[in-house]
Formats: sequence, structure tokens, C-alpha cells
Amino acid sequence: MVRGTVVNQVMNSCAKTRVRLKSMSRVVAVAVLSCAALASAQEFPSKPVRVIAPFPAGGGADIAARRLAERLLNRWKQPVVVQNIAGAAGNLAAAATATSEPDGYTLFFASLPILVANPVLYEKLSFNADRDFAPVILVSDTPHILLVNAPFPAASLPELIAYAKARPGKVNFGSGGQGTSLHLAGELLKTRAGIDIVHIPYKGTAPASAALLGDEIQMVFDSGASALGQIRGGRVRALAIASRSRAAVLPEVPTFDEGGIANFYSGVPHGVFVRSGTPAAVVMALNRVINAVFQEPEYRKQAAQSGINLAGGDPQQLTAYLAAEKKKWLPIIQSQGIKAF
Repeated sequence: MVRGTVVNQVMNSCAKTRVRLKSMSRVVAVAVLSCAALASAQEFPSKPVRVIAPFPAGGGADIAARRLAERLLNRWKQPVVVQNIAGAAGNLAAAATATSEPDGYTLFFASLPILVANPVLYEKLSFNADRDFAPVILVSDTPHILLVNAPFPAASLPELIAYAKARPGKVNFGSGGQGTSLHLAGELLKTRAGIDIVHIPYKGTAPASAALLGDEIQMVFDSGASALGQIRGGRVRALAIASRSRAAVLPEVPTFDEGGIANFYSGVPHGVFVRSGTPAAVVMALNRVINAVFQEPEYRKQAAQSGINLAGGDPQQLTAYLAAEKKKWLPIIQSQGIKAF
């Protein structure tokens, strides 16, 4: 009996030792992986980085992406190549990012409606907006400006609302396509002002702007450098800006609050994302360097001159911003029955 008891005690001791060794092995494995990820982040980038831009070359958003890429090149001393993958309302660019390697070497310079509105507007997408992307940083939120063409009789937001109410279904507003931020801004105005205006979608912001100048439509929401150029050229009139305060570059343009519609905020937000599964240390390395770029005086000056409000912050702030955008826009999309076509 004594011998059996001793044997059992020895076997139990060995079993406990094996458990402790396995536990220690797991701790060591986690530590090794953590060290490897940290080392990878410290060496990042060791090869060229690709920035996927979901819009055509030459536009305001493309210029913003290229300015950021240039600053990153200066800091990293590695090539940073902007790849324009336009089409399908940004879905092609999102799909390309979703199938990239989760290593931080592919950045998605995304217009946030791609991840907020498109999953509701389109029945089938080749990516999952909630699962396929890891947030890096909120780049900017450039406010929309309500523009009307030269022949339009309204000279202020209250006058436009009164004119539209007196002529239901007779005033047209254009956008760069069904479900774009410019379209949703118009739908928000319809809801908040209680007016019946007709949406005319075009294949991009440039054709919508051309239609405004050609008097095919009477109004459009626009933002950034393209809006500033038209306003300063005297080809259109700006009635209101959808921000909390007047813009330094357009001090003469009142806010929607000043025009009688309280808390009317709308714009074109952009953020940087990577493929989900990218090591957290790499994500934070990207976040730090882009935040550092945002503090460069010349970069901030260029953004301000283009009417761009730089943001920054940590990845969690971008996640919270996305959630707030969904809460704001999805009810409008659903109540108006908006679908892509």
C-alpha cells in the first residue's frame, strides 16, 4: 500500500509539473510573439508602402492622399505609392484592401461613407465593413457647403427654403451618385427643412458641378478645394456651411445654425484603415507617425487653405466616429428607401 501511495504521489507531482510547463510554454510563446511584433513595428516600414485611394486621380481627396503619402515618404525614407482604385462608389478599393496582407503595408485612405453607407445601399459586397478593416486614424472631416448656381434667385438659406416650399418638386439638387455624402446631405436638408427637392445623381462630383454651372440643377453640396475654387471664381454662390462655426477660408459664409437650421452638420470625412489582423504594434506605429505629420506647420497650412479640418487621435476615436456616423445617416437611408443602382 505504501509503495502504491508513493507511486500515486509521484505521478500526481509529474502531472502538475507538466501542467506548469505547458502554462510556462504558452507564456513564453506569447512573449516571443509580442517581442516579434514589437520588433516588426520598430523596423516598419522596411519596404514600399501602398496607399489605396478610392477616387480618381486629380481630385481634392486624391490630392489629400498624395500630400499625406509625400510626408510619410519623407519620414520613412521608403517609397509610398498612391494607387487610385476608383469605381463602384469605393467598393473596389475597399475590396482590394480587404484582400491585402495584414501587415500594415497597404493603407486604405477611405471616404467613410464607403464603410458607413455602402453596406446598406448595396445588397452584395465582397467585403465586410465591420470585420475586414482595422482603424488607424481619423484624417479629416471637411464640411459640406451648400452651393447654388448664378441664376438661382435665392441669396440665403431662408430664401432657398421659402422658394422650395412654394415650388415643391421643382428644385433639383445634384450629387456624385446615389448614397454619396453629397446625396445624403441633400436628404438631410429635405428632412430638416421640410422641403420637397429632387435628387439628380451623376457619375462623380465633377459632372454634378458641371451640371450646376450649366443650370441643369439648381443646387449641390460640395466641399474642399473644388467648392472654394468655384466660389472664389464667382461661378456659384455659397448659402451655408454645414459646420459648427464659420470656416476661416470662407468667413463670409454663414453656418446652417445661423440660417435657421440648428445642429445641421455634414461633411466628407476620411480615415486611414489597414486590413484587420494587422499587428496592434504596427497599427500604433502608423497612428503615431500620421499624428506627427498632422503637427507639421506646412502640412496644417496646406490643409487649412483647402478647407480641410484635420482630426487625428487614436484608433478608438475613429471607431467612435464611425459609430456616430452610422447612428446619424442609416436612419435617413432607411426612411428614404435609398438604394444604389
